[in-house]
Amino acid sequence: MERWRGTPHAVDLATAGGCFALMSLDIPGLARADNSLNGTMATIVLALGAATLLVRRRVPWGPWLPYAVALVFLGWLHELTLIQFALYSVARYRSRTAGVLACAGYLVVCGVSYALPDWPAHRGETVSQFLGLVVPVGVLATGVGIAANRRDLVQALERQRTETALLQAVQEERSSVAGDVHDFVGRELTMLAVRAEVLSRRARGEPWERDFDELSETARRAHLLLNEIVVRRGSGGGAPTPGLAALPRLARESGGAGNEVRVHVDAAAHDQSPLRQAAVYRVVQECLTNAAKHAPGQPVEVTVGLTADRLRVTVSNPLPDTAPALAPVSAGTGTAGMAERVHAMGGTFRAGERDGTYEVEAELPRSGGR
Repeated sequence: MERWRGTPHAVDLATAGGCFALMSLDIPGLARADNSLNGTMATIVLALGAATLLVRRRVPWGPWLPYAVALVFLGWLHELTLIQFALYSVARYRSRTAGVLACAGYLVVCGVSYALPDWPAHRGETVSQFLGLVVPVGVLATGVGIAANRRDLVQALERQRTETALLQAVQEERSSVAGDVHDFVGRELTMLAVRAEVLSRRARGEPWERDFDELSETARRAHLLLNEIVVRRGSGGGAPTPGLAALPRLARESGGAGNEVRVHVDAAAHDQSPLRQAAVYRVVQECLTNAAKHAPGQPVEVTVGLTADRLRVTVSNPLPDTAPALAPVSAGTGTAGMAERVHAMGGTFRAGERDGTYEVEAELPRSGGR
């Protein structure tokens, strides 16, 4: 029930129920009028008419069904309630042009119905009374529907922009990871090829000379393949991401911006692979940037530890009692970028508030060393 509450289906059901409740006020008058309806039949007819609102956003022609029924009610029962909901639905769930055309059609039907001799006096005895009743009903309902349609479009564009920004941040982080892979792994492959060539020269005339030649050639092919995958596809480029040794400098820079940063790094963590160190550096860098934006002046605690199988980094800072006077400029994609880098390396990532402190925790699988 909680999951269903507030959904479009629930809103449509409430709308249909509200429309029927308003129309039911006319049931006694309809039962007395010359329309071949008694109280029971009038109730059934109005309930079926209100039920057409349930399909207003389920199918493309959905809003037009209550509109058509409302026009029938208008000419037959002189009922003006359903048409308000129908005009709003057409304008909101179809388009502004559709809403304007539907309103124009409604006014034409009203004009024809008024010209007929059985138009009830209480719905407009004179032309001015008629116009004062039916025109505001249609124009107001259509206008509100158009405004709601515009709001829906703006919200959809905002969601799309946010999703695009997140995807861009993820893509940039993937490119950064690919660049680090190229720089670090490429260096190791080059060293392997050079070392194999040296050993091959030392083994001249020995049975294993050819094995060293094949090893050197394999390393060169692997390096070429790495260039093909990373460099030629637009990733890579620029200097590689720093490692744990650069964290003190990063802390000093943040201290100059107003946040005192305390860094605790397990000495054994420096033996982890450059890729893992780069991932830790990026997480800490983004966390310090966020702290400067959202918690200026608050101390930041950075801990990098190493367990039997995990490399863990934790960054935490107290949340300020009041929000900054000026809202920070933020694209809201930094956390997504951090998470993408960590997840790409098979790690886990968590960020959120805990007991008045904002904490980011990332864990990476431990490597065997450099």
